[in-house]
Amino acid sequence: MAAELRTSVDIDASPERVWQVLTDLPTYPEWNPFITRAEGTFAVGGRPSFTLPHMHALMRDTLRATVLEVVPDRRLRFRMRLAGFGVPGLLDAEHTLTVAPQDRGVRLWEEARFRGLLVPLVSRSLNRHGSLAFEAMNAALKERIEGLQPTRAD
Repeated sequence: MAAELRTSVDIDASPERVWQVLTDLPTYPEWNPFITRAEGTFAVGGRPSFTLPHMHALMRDTLRATVLEVVPDRRLRFRMRLAGFGVPGLLDAEHTLTVAPQDRGVRLWEEARFRGLLVPLVSRSLNRHGSLAFEAMNAALKERIEGLQPTRAD
């Protein structure tokens, strides 16, 4: 079984500035409402970790990602095992962040694909809370980036 979430946010900043904030893991707790701690780096094969508030009985609070793709200023893709047991195939997510330049800044696309045996048990929660979490993270990221620099002139 599979499920997918996809959101986007327009940010008035350069791709380089968006990338800088997205890849600065130690500062995630300062702006990301769903991450209380983040460590490591985004390098292919890297294993950054994220600590979240307890969200679901079947999900872990600390997640280790495996970085699959890094295209500086453009794309970041990583995989995580979300199930509390850490067993492959129970509840896995592949997360992709794509920075797409446009006339007035960038559009950040955030996409997550969930797979595994537990997806039917958590899909309602993912649909209800996941998209809200993505949208809240996108809003916080936009505020963080636009608040740290002057906006572009028309």
